[in-house]
Amino acid sequence: VIRPEPCSICGARIRFGKAAVKCRQCQLLLHPKCREQCPSPCKPRPRRHAWPLEGVLADFAPLTPPLVPALVVQCVTEVETRGLTETGLYRVPGAEQLVREWKRRLLQAGGTLPALSSVADIHVVCGVLKDFLRGLKEPLVTFSLHSAFLRAADIPDDATCSTALRHVVSKLPPANRDTLAFLMLHLLRVSCSPDCKMDVFNLSRVFGPTLVGHSSANPTPLAIMEDTPRQCKVVARLLSLPHDFWRGFMGAEQENLVP
Repeated sequence: VIRPEPCSICGARIRFGKAAVKCRQCQLLLHPKCREQCPSPCKPRPRRHAWPLEGVLADFAPLTPPLVPALVVQCVTEVETRGLTETGLYRVPGAEQLVREWKRRLLQAGGTLPALSSVADIHVVCGVLKDFLRGLKEPLVTFSLHSAFLRAADIPDDATCSTALRHVVSKLPPANRDTLAFLMLHLLRVSCSPDCKMDVFNLSRVFGPTLVGHSSANPTPLAIMEDTPRQCKVVARLLSLPHDFWRGFMGAEQENLVP
């Protein structure tokens, strides 16, 4: 190996100078020790199967609805499986190096993701999800609808605000809309866990900058300062919308991943 790459079977990096096994037909690359687990018969596939290192949300979404990227689904599933008793979920940071490494492994793996059950610290999994969302070329609410979300959240009357937010959500690109719905349902479950101690206010402070962001890729310092409290307000208002509204965008198998 000249350039370190992940093993297609176990997901661990095959380091520089180490021996590897590679299929001439489908380009599958793996550790020699993982050869026994190699799928058979060989199925030819395109050489490039990894996701892009960066892009908009639709670049990572599946072809069939609900259009939620597998990375998001896997992180959320892992968090709901063993993280809903952790205090400070999403607020407590995971080890930065591990977050970067696992995000890279998941992106390079493409459609066949390595299991996150081997990540001992659930806060690392939370960090991967947040880092993935922050690393998108445009925030989940999109640049073009950013101001519409802010205006809707500023409406003082709750019923009018709810109607306006539903309307703006419906204008999102399908992948952004479905992923936002999936995340809102997840965050509502987190907020209902007494052990996490992460109510809607705390979650909106964490996810406001991540999900709402700014109206452009290069905001001015003044825009950053003015946007921050309004970003949190948007997420808090979105979390106040009825569960059934968000469930409407999800298939039955996606709406409630963990019993």
